[in-house]
Amino acid sequence: MAHKELSIPPHFDPRTVAQVWRVSYQQRADDAMKWAAQHRLHPCSEDRFKIALLLVDVQNTFCIPEFELYVGGRSGSGAVDDNRRLCDFIYRNMNAITRICPTMDTHQAVQIFHSLFLVNEKGEHPAPFTLVTAADVSGGVWKFNPAVADSLNIDPAYGQRFLQHYTQQLRQGGKYDLTIWPYHAMLGGIGHSLVAAVEEALFFHGMARSSQPAFQIKGFHPFTENYSVLRPEVLEDPQGGRLAGKNTALLSMLLEFDAVFIAGQAKSHCVAWTVEDLRKEIEAADPQLTKKVYLLEDCTSPVVIPGVIDYSDPAEAAFQRFSDAGMHIVRTTDPLAGLPGIKL
Repeated sequence: MAHKELSIPPHFDPRTVAQVWRVSYQQRADDAMKWAAQHRLHPCSEDRFKIALLLVDVQNTFCIPEFELYVGGRSGSGAVDDNRRLCDFIYRNMNAITRICPTMDTHQAVQIFHSLFLVNEKGEHPAPFTLVTAADVSGGVWKFNPAVADSLNIDPAYGQRFLQHYTQQLRQGGKYDLTIWPYHAMLGGIGHSLVAAVEEALFFHGMARSSQPAFQIKGFHPFTENYSVLRPEVLEDPQGGRLAGKNTALLSMLLEFDAVFIAGQAKSHCVAWTVEDLRKEIEAADPQLTKKVYLLEDCTSPVVIPGVIDYSDPAEAAFQRFSDAGMHIVRTTDPLAGLPGIKL
């Protein structure tokens, strides 16, 4: 039977996407059960063509205006508009999406990309959005803050050596320079939570399709950034030992699906690095598998800080590379059943 898009459940109000609120779980669970019966939805285990939806960091800290790292894009309303379309996509295609995999950027105060980790000769911390290069560290512009060594269970000399190693590894690996980000996605804080409207859609899907979301925690290691959910920016410590590992379990799981759709924030950073790592892993195994990846370009926006940083062009260049590699650049308005390779 041909795939038929569903109508939007009456509880969804697009105007609430930019707000923080509590999901009424029991009410939504009851609604989902009725919705599933009304539309004759079958459990996800019965899907013959299996679709994963990977949601990258759709959290308040990135998606709600006035929060720490709101991704407004050049329009200023980027993440809010993205999430309205994302919720709409989930509800309309609930009968086709097998499993949703949300990633959660997860931080504490003392991490290498937060101000407290570094100081200058005057003991001052770098301001948010400061770029720290290997030359800055070797030249003494910025150094490891010895006051946090005890809480990290290291000695100050190792902290300084590690900071030099880390910034050099970023440069050699073709990564962005170490960026000092505002404190964000703090574990236990409101900013860490999923956007309420997206969480509600995810919960509703789980109830209606008997599908457990596959949450992925990333970014918790104090000594490395973790833009990509598949691997941290730096894998080894100065001695060549293992610093942090790849998320091989997630990679294996994603490759088991017939199609993988990807959305989230930010297009220039966590989405781009996640997709780049996915591309590399796929091409190492079988380049033809890139054709099973679909990037929802109207559900992601780049980091733009007016007058400070604009990553729009690098984000577009990254998506062009992904398209050239065989991945599909699609929009939520494209009928799912009409996309190449989708067999519903």
